[in-house]
Amino acid sequence: MSEFFRIPVEATSRAYEVLVGAGALEAASTQLAQLCPAGRAVIVADRAALEAHRARLENVLAGAGLKPDFILLDGGEGVKSWDALRGLVEALLDRQMARNESLIAFGGGTVGDLAGFAASIMKRGCGFIQMPTTLLAQVDSSVGGKTGINTGHGKNLVGSFYQPDLVVADSGFLESLPRRELAAGYAEIVKAGLIADRALFERLEAVEGDALALDRLVPLIADAVRFKARIVAEDEREGGVRALLNLGHTFAHAFEAEAKKGALVHGEAVSCGILMALKFSASLGLCGADDARRAAAVLSGAGLPVSIHDLPGGPYGASALMARMGQDKKNAGSGVTLILAHGIGEAFISTGHEPAQIEAFLTGEV
Repeated sequence: MSEFFRIPVEATSRAYEVLVGAGALEAASTQLAQLCPAGRAVIVADRAALEAHRARLENVLAGAGLKPDFILLDGGEGVKSWDALRGLVEALLDRQMARNESLIAFGGGTVGDLAGFAASIMKRGCGFIQMPTTLLAQVDSSVGGKTGINTGHGKNLVGSFYQPDLVVADSGFLESLPRRELAAGYAEIVKAGLIADRALFERLEAVEGDALALDRLVPLIADAVRFKARIVAEDEREGGVRALLNLGHTFAHAFEAEAKKGALVHGEAVSCGILMALKFSASLGLCGADDARRAAAVLSGAGLPVSIHDLPGGPYGASALMARMGQDKKNAGSGVTLILAHGIGEAFISTGHEPAQIEAFLTGEV
């Protein structure tokens, strides 16, 4: 039996728990009953995830005295749209959902992002529970309250900060994932160590054998959640230190915007984006080239791409990537804002970078 953890998140707007590990779903039964006082559980569910875990989910809900009411969606970035948001809100209104009820998101990060945004605007805010079924969502998007949708101008440019009431990160949900999806989530664990947890990164470096084995992943998920909880407690709405969680993401979002449709998953883009951030840092003399090499070894050990040439969905042109990066929501003023690093575990926010300088760097990488 894998380990089990209860991790508090002390966000200013709402404190809550993240339950991590085997049996987290069963452990949440009492809280689920309290958060769904009308005797029903309204669940926005990814079809594939629900198919894999429906019997177990329904059994736990029945034990909590709850009748499930499913709203089924296909996961993926395509679901984070104005049309999907409108359809979901109308479905909730059709069900006459009350503000004291909780909307449950069952699926990966895209379903959680959409459902969380809908919960934040449904009658000006109803309850919200995250049940992330991918490793990427368990270690990143389900914790911290970022919700949103994509537009033609880019990813996550419309949304809200809306903390959940509970996060159930059950490792059993990960058993049905393809290895590529597990690797995608692993990139976010590595990212946490590179930002400000050198000890975590060194534990990842020391891993022998299969880095993606579930019994090995559970304590790492807990480490990543604790790290993010500390950041969120300090800066809930990304006015300062929370922006560090975007290490590699300015590059990654550009990759995703340029990739052939359906060819690239977020964690792969993040993996390559992290390496671009470290290499760019090294090119500026901010850190040593060995820091990027060590990060590349850990990421590639989990089967993740660490160069633009290895990234699915290309080709990627330097000028096209730079145009995408210029639209990043972190930018302020005339320059580009990046998360760079003085070394492993020493990320920092760096503003005012000239687009021409970044494009010249990218030209050497593509």
